[in-house]
Amino acid sequence: MARRPGAPAPYGEEFSFVSPLVKYLLFFFNMLFWVISMVMVGVGVYARLMKHAAALAYLEVDPAILLIVVGVLMFLLTFCGCIGSLRENICLLQTFSFCLTIVFLLQLAAGVLGFVFSDKARGKVNEIINNAIVHYRDDLDLQNLIDFGQKKWAFLQFSCCGGISYKDWSQNMYFNCSDDNPSRERCSVPYSCCLPTPNQAVINTMCGQGMQDFDYLEASKVIYTNGCIDKLVNWIHSNLFLLGGVALGLAIPQLVGILLSQILVNQIKDQIKLQLYNQQHRADPWY
Repeated sequence: MARRPGAPAPYGEEFSFVSPLVKYLLFFFNMLFWVISMVMVGVGVYARLMKHAAALAYLEVDPAILLIVVGVLMFLLTFCGCIGSLRENICLLQTFSFCLTIVFLLQLAAGVLGFVFSDKARGKVNEIINNAIVHYRDDLDLQNLIDFGQKKWAFLQFSCCGGISYKDWSQNMYFNCSDDNPSRERCSVPYSCCLPTPNQAVINTMCGQGMQDFDYLEASKVIYTNGCIDKLVNWIHSNLFLLGGVALGLAIPQLVGILLSQILVNQIKDQIKLQLYNQQHRADPWY
């Protein structure tokens, strides 16, 4: 059939603006993080069920609950990305892109605020650590986390004890130095504060016995005397490039997801316009 002079050349019925590469790349991208989110929820639920009914986490939030919440949010977000890309649903894709943009901006704002208000951030960290010290014996998970942080590790090199100093452990009722404290651990520090002993076959869990009674010079022969806050701050200052690389590694997948979703949304819109154009001109005798 003849085409009206000046009319645009029609696309074939089989033509599609939607790129299969973009569509399925976005789908598998979201599928990967969708599986990761289910693993996070599973681990969080398992960790929470393994706690005693009366056990509480004395950091700002229970890590198990935090893992569950983050996992559920990631599950919902990546679900929108998966179904939106597979079904070419503009609403789901825009929801995915919008939420991912909000997450990225919140992370960026948190990093900037943490840098600008470093003193307040340091005070908040100090408050969290002191609260954790007070409840050291109340939650086994919390106890293991503190012991892990205080030991000397090849990568972190924290090698610290307490928040500001090793004497912070007097805030704990078991390690308190008061005369009326009947605990066998009175005026002691946890074994994780002790200097490592070469070729030690059995860990001496009583190596920190009575260390709070000694001054810094004497105690430093047996335990770490510097607090973990200063060690953490110094480590951050010494590894800014590493932290920047980690931040970039977290940001790139988010930016890729936002970019792919917006490209796919525009392609779907172009495809809808093409379908409407074909429908309107299919009955035109000059088409």
